[in-house]
Amino acid sequence: MHAFPIPVVALGPGSHQEEEPLDYLPMPHDMRTFQPPILPEPQDIRDHTAVRAWLEQLLEATQKWRPGGGSYCLDMHHLAEKDRQLINQLLGEGEVSAQVTGEDGVLSIQESVFAGVWRLLGRDKDGHLYMDRVEVGDVPAAILCAAMTGLAKPAQAPVSPGVINAPALLAEIAEHTARPDGGTHVINLSLLPFSPEDAAWLDERLGRGPVTLLSRGYGNCRITATGIARVWWVQYFNSQDALILNTLEVSDVPEVARASAEDLEDSADRLAEVLAWIG
Repeated sequence: MHAFPIPVVALGPGSHQEEEPLDYLPMPHDMRTFQPPILPEPQDIRDHTAVRAWLEQLLEATQKWRPGGGSYCLDMHHLAEKDRQLINQLLGEGEVSAQVTGEDGVLSIQESVFAGVWRLLGRDKDGHLYMDRVEVGDVPAAILCAAMTGLAKPAQAPVSPGVINAPALLAEIAEHTARPDGGTHVINLSLLPFSPEDAAWLDERLGRGPVTLLSRGYGNCRITATGIARVWWVQYFNSQDALILNTLEVSDVPEVARASAEDLEDSADRLAEVLAWIG
């Protein structure tokens, strides 16, 4: 595992002669699929009894996890450096990475190739390691907690010249953040008249929160917590890094960044195969 820092109307074909060629938006491609970890030879790992015992705990946690039941944490401080390096190699790097910034330091999070198995490294402002663990769940608890630390609702402010639709969007966000059911609500900015002045004004009103995520699948999905609790700016880019979908989402954590129950079941099966390979 690498060290992660964590920033047209025609009657038929040919019946209409176009004066200018259509410039179609490039669609995403090169979807990332499961990439097996680089496994050492069984004889090279059998002597690492602490690694096997740790992997058995990881498999048990992955099999036990259930939606809504919280996450399981496996500490790595007690492991020898060679054992941690071997576990990092076995885990590999998956699609989702994140960074949580706080007053005490930065927590870097990398999903492994086993979806729902997350590698967490936390360092204080002096660079000292304060967290070294793996977490099993749909999303790390630190992301959920940090997403709740924002303001309860956005503040009103005078409308700047050129701002047209942003105040109505701000009112819509305030309405949904105030709902007691805590449901999900998505505003598709790509379908609305949304000027640069609207974007700048709304960005200033919402502010920035402590969490950023990157989900790589079809292109990239960049997810940024705003300064309002449970409000996220979610932007989808294709493989040419062109913005193809721009949304605001009111939710605990956007679904695109979460591992599903099926993901965790699949990861448990794959971890079992790894342990069988080790023998």
